[in-house]
Amino acid sequence: MSEVPAQTARDTTLLHAGRAEGKGPVNTPVHRASTILFDSVAELETAKAARFAKGTLFYGRFGTPDTFAFEDAVSVLEAGVATVAVPSGLAACVLPLVAFLKPGDHVLVADTIYEPTRTSLNAFIARNGVAVEYVDPRADLAPLLRPETRMIYLESPGSLTFELQDLPAVAALAKGRGIVTVCDNTWATGYFCQPLALGIDIVVQAATKYIVGHSDAMLGTVTVADAALHKPLREAANWLGHAVAPDAIYLGARGLRSLGARLKQHHATGLELARWLETQPGIARVLHPGLASHPDHAIFRRDFRGASGLFSVLLDTTDRAIASRFADSLALFGLGFSWGGFESLVLPGDPAHARTATVWTEKRQLVRLHAGLEDPADLRADLAQALVRCFPT
Repeated sequence: MSEVPAQTARDTTLLHAGRAEGKGPVNTPVHRASTILFDSVAELETAKAARFAKGTLFYGRFGTPDTFAFEDAVSVLEAGVATVAVPSGLAACVLPLVAFLKPGDHVLVADTIYEPTRTSLNAFIARNGVAVEYVDPRADLAPLLRPETRMIYLESPGSLTFELQDLPAVAALAKGRGIVTVCDNTWATGYFCQPLALGIDIVVQAATKYIVGHSDAMLGTVTVADAALHKPLREAANWLGHAVAPDAIYLGARGLRSLGARLKQHHATGLELARWLETQPGIARVLHPGLASHPDHAIFRRDFRGASGLFSVLLDTTDRAIASRFADSLALFGLGFSWGGFESLVLPGDPAHARTATVWTEKRQLVRLHAGLEDPADLRADLAQALVRCFPT
């Protein structure tokens, strides 16, 4: 895949979703509110009874009109029926676990899951009597199901080693068994992949990344395919005290409007760099689902409309010091956590310490790259000079 397919209808829909058309502000105004006033006790009590329903204005923690407008727009992006906004990506990842798992339940989790989510599963969810089982992301899950299995939790692709899961197959396996399926869709967003349309029940996103798009706010979203799943999530968000600051909502809503334009550039630059890196001395392998060399490329072509800017490379060395020198030698790639902003990033990684169901046997050094919105030629030149420094001929 060299170019993103035409997305005209999706781009147009994304620009208008969650907005009041006609006379008035183009953008939904920011609402800074805790207390909401009512005209009568009856009106207050009606709002209280419906406080977990979509779009009910009751108290600031439950959302205000700008929150609801943003949630509606994300629902359109993800092809869902309702969304819950929460204060961070990790909060979004954990919310379905809290909402739908109880003591005695069993959850299957892809071994490549976002590491902070793994930490929350081990340190909090498992402590409350839930059996957490990590599985090979490419495994056949049918033999692993138990009578008490209540959830399958996926991340496709994993954001360090980039394995894809067969989402339609997993969804078909779970349907009719009382098993809720959850997928972290931060890498592709609903712009490039819609797991809900593929049969998944719940999609989570670290909106901190591509939706906000400027590395200046933290935000998470949880979107459902079935309205019946919305209320338990809204209730769990309340139990946890989740409330999103209005300025974060504003930045998320603003980021949504340019999401398509930015992702097209991330897609093009990321693939250009990945293909070029495959040919360079010092690079042993490139881990990018959009490449024909990727083991899951067929799934990518079937389920995805494009790729984001995040991928990894294996340097042709087992020396951690050389990987550090490579990262330190880059001028245009900032060294830091997260991704999805306009800037390019680099981060040395070690998958071995964050797996239990699978064993990462690769000894060559992994470095994760995020292709930002800089000129691709400048990024390529920056990578070239770093490779020359680390792998002189």
